[in-house]
Amino acid sequence: MFNLILFGPPGSGKGTQSEKLIEKYGLMHLATGNILREEIANKTALGLSAKGYMDRGELVPDEVVIGMIRSAIENNPGIRGFLFDGFPRTVAQSVALDNLLAENDAQIDLVLALQVSEDELIDRLINRGKTSGRSDDVNEKIIRARIGEYENKTSPVAGHYSKSDKVVKVKGEGTIDDIFDQLSKEIDHKQS
Repeated sequence: MFNLILFGPPGSGKGTQSEKLIEKYGLMHLATGNILREEIANKTALGLSAKGYMDRGELVPDEVVIGMIRSAIENNPGIRGFLFDGFPRTVAQSVALDNLLAENDAQIDLVLALQVSEDELIDRLINRGKTSGRSDDVNEKIIRARIGEYENKTSPVAGHYSKSDKVVKVKGEGTIDDIFDQLSKEIDHKQS
């Protein structure tokens, strides 16, 4: 099993690149937002628990999110691997994910960190906001706050995986295909 985390700030191209990587490598996409929506729609115990937190305007606790990821892993035996997108967001989540994967004789094999300048991120998000309908993509002040939140809380996850030499920084600027080629080269190198 090959497990990959695609990492980067808002607007770095994770969603676009995830789709291409999943298709090329046959990985299952584990995006926590999608998992939450699916568990809620299926009215699972975890989904109902998550919905309760969300309805109160609270963050879904790590143990509930980890439970959902555990369920996704257990319900997909024989899968070639997972591409984690939007998770883990904190070092505590990274440790929990590592422990969960270890229970299944697996690990995170590679963390690809997309590197994009703040000015480019802001331009991308403002342009995306013109068509996405997302209110958090049209206000530069909110975008800068999201990037700051990522730097403060999520970028330490890369530090966690750097300790085991699993992080590769990839330039996230250029054409979609050029970036994809660089990501693919790193995956191919790791798998060889």
